Amino acid sequence: MNASIEVVSLGEAVKPTRPRVKPSDYPELPFIGMEHIEAHSMKLLGTVPAKTMKSSAVHFKAGDVLYGRLRPYLNKVYRPSFEGLCSAEFIVLPENDRLDGAYLQYFLNSGAFVRYATHQNAGDRPRVDFDQLAAYKIPLPGIDDQRRVVAEIEKQFSRLDEALANVRSAMARLSAYRASVLSGVQTGAICEMNHGDWPARTIEELATKVQYGSSAKTSAIGKGIPVLRMGNIENGELVLEDLKYLPINHAEFPELLLKPGDLLFNRTNSPELVGKVAVYRGNPSPCSFASYLIRLRFTDEVVPDFVAYVLSSPFGRAWVRSVVSQQVGQANVNGTKLKTFQIRVPPVQAQRDLVAEGERHLSLIRIMEAQFVAAELRSDRLRNRLLARAFTGGVEGPM
Repeated sequence: MNASIEVVSLGEAVKPTRPRVKPSDYPELPFIGMEHIEAHSMKLLGTVPAKTMKSSAVHFKAGDVLYGRLRPYLNKVYRPSFEGLCSAEFIVLPENDRLDGAYLQYFLNSGAFVRYATHQNAGDRPRVDFDQLAAYKIPLPGIDDQRRVVAEIEKQFSRLDEALANVRSAMARLSAYRASVLSGVQTGAICEMNHGDWPARTIEELATKVQYGSSAKTSAIGKGIPVLRMGNIENGELVLEDLKYLPINHAEFPELLLKPGDLLFNRTNSPELVGKVAVYRGNPSPCSFASYLIRLRFTDEVVPDFVAYVLSSPFGRAWVRSVVSQQVGQANVNGTKLKTFQIRVPPVQAQRDLVAEGERHLSLIRIMEAQFVAAELRSDRLRNRLLARAFTGGVEGPM
């Protein structure tokens, strides 16, 4: 930042002067709660009518900056273009003749300020007060120069938003591609086979075990036998993070120890995640599984990965939705229902060929998904760099 630019404390530049009010006095105005601001993005997710709120609120005007003081690491900052009320968890900062509201919004969203605010308090629900933030220094060029900085930031952000929208559109197409691959394995189309020639068999006919996991209390201490839980299944694979453990001499062992080729079915979860599956491949060893999972062990005429593909396919997901039961916000497919799931089963070699072809496609999808995730992370880093430059050395020129 140019040395001629004044640097002042935040408390000198702006004051939180908006009053606390009763929502009942402003029943038709929109109300913004902490849950209505998306973390890190400065985006509004929605509002509710003020008349639906009971506790006191803060009255804001168009152009004010709402700064979320609860859990400041969430970086919830928003500048509304309308009048309304907001939760008292926001510090409302009005713009003034010396400080442009949009300039302030981007400053409060910058990484250095977020880090400063985050370290003011600790605990599960840290809050900051304006007095704790008031000493932080803000570079303050003239109001016209502030607006030029804002215009440049918004031009660069617009470019990043466009690029990110293209990435997310591509990710949506990948999701459709994944569903097509899974369906192709289930029907045989991926290898130009005709599944109409295959015999229909139920899980009960194909499996030698349909078994619930342990409901025993586990420990986070890394000693004993690891226990796979529903969170360890992601996108058809086992994720060996955040493992819990049971003692080696636990009474349900060795009966509930996994063997390579066992298929794990998530019987209880949110409606969109219930029924997710993964095949245990022998790592870690020994290993067990928790009660929200069902272990399927098959006869030699079944390739476990083939069943996993079928259960994950649009056909399998539709079956899960058709038999699921709801229990206090959780969806459930029990072992009795799972035994009735019927699939068409080709010869073992055909199953292996279908799985191999499906894996070839899915491995490409995983590579592309990793590239898209990296692009999103790069976009976040570029935004942070842009804001850092805006408040230290200007943002002229492309990033």
